[in-house]
Amino acid sequence: MLAPLPERLRPKNLDEFVGQQHLIGPGQVLRRLIETGSIPSLLFWGPPGVGKTSLARFIAEQINLPFYQLSAIESGIKDVRKVIEEAQQNGKAILFIDEIHRFNKAQQDALLGAVEKGIIILIGATTENPSFEVISALLSRCQIYVLQPLEKPDLEKILQHAITDDDVLKQQSIELKETEALLHYSGGDGRKLLNVLELVVQSLSNTRATITITNEKVEKVIHQKMAMYDKSGEQHYDIISAFIKSIRGSDPNAALYYLARMTAGGEDPKFIARRLLILSSEDIGNANPNALLLATSCFQAVTMIGYPECDLILAQTVVYLATSPKSNASYTAIRAAQQLVAQTGDLPVPLDIRNAPTKLMKDLNYGKAYKYAHEYEGNFTEMEFLPDKIKGTKFYEPGNNTRENEIRNSLRKNWKAKYGY
Repeated sequence: MLAPLPERLRPKNLDEFVGQQHLIGPGQVLRRLIETGSIPSLLFWGPPGVGKTSLARFIAEQINLPFYQLSAIESGIKDVRKVIEEAQQNGKAILFIDEIHRFNKAQQDALLGAVEKGIIILIGATTENPSFEVISALLSRCQIYVLQPLEKPDLEKILQHAITDDDVLKQQSIELKETEALLHYSGGDGRKLLNVLELVVQSLSNTRATITITNEKVEKVIHQKMAMYDKSGEQHYDIISAFIKSIRGSDPNAALYYLARMTAGGEDPKFIARRLLILSSEDIGNANPNALLLATSCFQAVTMIGYPECDLILAQTVVYLATSPKSNASYTAIRAAQQLVAQTGDLPVPLDIRNAPTKLMKDLNYGKAYKYAHEYEGNFTEMEFLPDKIKGTKFYEPGNNTRENEIRNSLRKNWKAKYGY
């Protein structure tokens, strides 16, 4: 049986890899490790279709060790232990776990001993931030490498490579007259790009000598053949974008519709809950501080319960956030502060508010004129807390909502005209 095009085109050496030159380009860190054969346990973090699995397989071939591959969706502790037992018999092996973020804590714990003793070299692939999804004990035993999304030149290079080098496609006369639709439907995923290309070529194969690929033809084939929701492709990003913008725009009906699209498509509920957690701070903030508390509880509950019941928890949280007053004041404030820090560097802290744990520091007047706010009426006394060079700078501008208008009035009462509240 003929293997799919992405499988047939897996790179056979480092020079055939497309993208990730910051890791595997000449002289780069991962390339040096591969060339020397000194491979530690690794975590590859990046979007779908950028080479995580191909890199893992290539590493196994280069250092000539038994290679085991598990999918975190389909495998459990029993499978992990079986691999560890076989690795012990062989001395050492590479275990590649795809979508390792889907392993629960107990499953990840089962890997620790073998990784620490060097019985297995673990290579995990994840599309989610490992800081959130991989236990700290395992993180500390792995080198983490971030794989970047493929850019347009990378994707075009993959297309040309397929047409000229694949044993099946090169036997046909294929003209890539237009590539925009192919690139669009790939969503930056090299694997999906090749699957779409193969689908289009198969659909257009006929008695004509040349298969001419245009945007219009690709659109026609895709609309006929492709699924409406792809967790790892363009629909994934379009739907989550529409979902977040619907909540930000205070439309609970649209937000629930896109939530239903994602749950019907099998989207990871923790991914949805994590986005709600971010939104509760970025788009609601102090207009309704309870939003962050509810979103946090939602994430915890979704993690404990999972499908199918967690859709009710997600729906409740979505409606609450969508109907809540909105403010991005805290988001805007921290971004402005970060920008100023980047421009001005490490400005000296005013002497009055410096810590003075030693006699020398006290002799240098560290903290000498500090006024302890709780000793003053209203628990407030006016002092200068910012460095001299930027004193009076305002980062936080309260939003126009009930809660933050109260905050504005309090700030105006305390600071008078200093910050312009």
